[in-house]
Amino acid sequence: MNPALTQLQARLAYTFRDPALLERAVTHPSWLQDHAGGAESNQRLEFLGDAVLQLVLTEALFQLYPADREGVLSQRRASLTKGVFLALLAREIGLESCLLLGGSEEAGGGRTRASALEDALEAVIGALYLDSDLPTVRRVVLAVYGSLPDRLALESTDNPKGRLQELVQPRHGNDALRYEVTHVEGADHAREYEVAVFLLSHRLGSGRGTSKKLAEEAAAFAALETLKAES
Repeated sequence: MNPALTQLQARLAYTFRDPALLERAVTHPSWLQDHAGGAESNQRLEFLGDAVLQLVLTEALFQLYPADREGVLSQRRASLTKGVFLALLAREIGLESCLLLGGSEEAGGGRTRASALEDALEAVIGALYLDSDLPTVRRVVLAVYGSLPDRLALESTDNPKGRLQELVQPRHGNDALRYEVTHVEGADHAREYEVAVFLLSHRLGSGRGTSKKLAEEAAAFAALETLKAES
């Protein structure tokens, strides 16, 4: 097994009985384009993992906030499952070093792309569910998140677009950043946007969200991570 996957399992405090599930969870669709005959990408596991993650967090928030109404609980859950936040968690557990990417995706910065990290994290959760059971998934997921109230408190004050603007303004001026919608998919009532952020002509990062605003925030967060890595 890839040493990065061994380290990932140590960070998760869980060893897969079926290592092929974990390997599939980190297999980006682009990998199959360069490796004919590859088994499967992580897209189906991502679909499953998204549902499992929603359940685990819904249950945890329901117990943590007994006085909250449905709408508030939904907002809390959305904060903890939005793409930019899942990408942050993925980076915290070193998931970017585990990704299997095609050559063009690797060259295009796919290893740091928020959407790829978000998808892989959800796929790992889906793989974990298939390899174990719901109580085990609950334990691992909540350990990765840590204190949910603390995470939510940070989310409520975080402003990645503002932080990015403050970072580049002294050197490049007020108009150096540009956000561009690069892809839109889904029906009118279920749109998903992908946005790229550019510093002058240099693409710093991209992100996805159910609105342009959320996608821009995700892109700004990815850009901050890029600038941190380059510094």
